[in-house]
Amino acid sequence: MKSRARSAYRFALCAAVATPFLLLWVIGAVGLIGVEGDPFDRIYGGVIAVGIVGAMIARFRARGMARALFAAALAQALVVVVALAIGKQHSPVSSVVEILGLNGFFVVLWLVSARLFIRAARAQEAEGVQPG
Repeated sequence: MKSRARSAYRFALCAAVATPFLLLWVIGAVGLIGVEGDPFDRIYGGVIAVGIVGAMIARFRARGMARALFAAALAQALVVVVALAIGKQHSPVSSVVEILGLNGFFVVLWLVSARLFIRAARAQEAEGVQPG
C-alpha cells in the first residue's frame, strides 16, 4: 500500500475505532437512553458487534469496512426505532429530541467512518493497490 492510500486507511481506521469507544464512554458516563445504568443501553453492544463482525467478514479491507460501518450506522438508527416503539421517550430523562439527537450524532460518526474507508479504497485504486 502506497503512502497516500495507507494514510487514508489509517485515518479511516482511527475514526472507526474512536466511534465505538466514544459510544461506550457516553453510555458508561451518563447513559445514552434513560438514566445511567439503564438496561436498555445494552442494546448498543449489538451495534458495536455489527461493526466488529462486519470488519472481520471484510477482513479489514477498505471497501468491506465501509459496508460494515454503514451497517453499524443502520443498527444505530434501528436502536432509535426500538427505543421510541417501546416508549423510552416517556422517561423523565429522555425526550424524543434527546434520543434522536444523541443517536443521530453516532449515526453520523459511523457514516463518516464509512465514507473515510471509501476514500481510502479509492486512494488504493488510484495507486494501483488491490482494494478490499
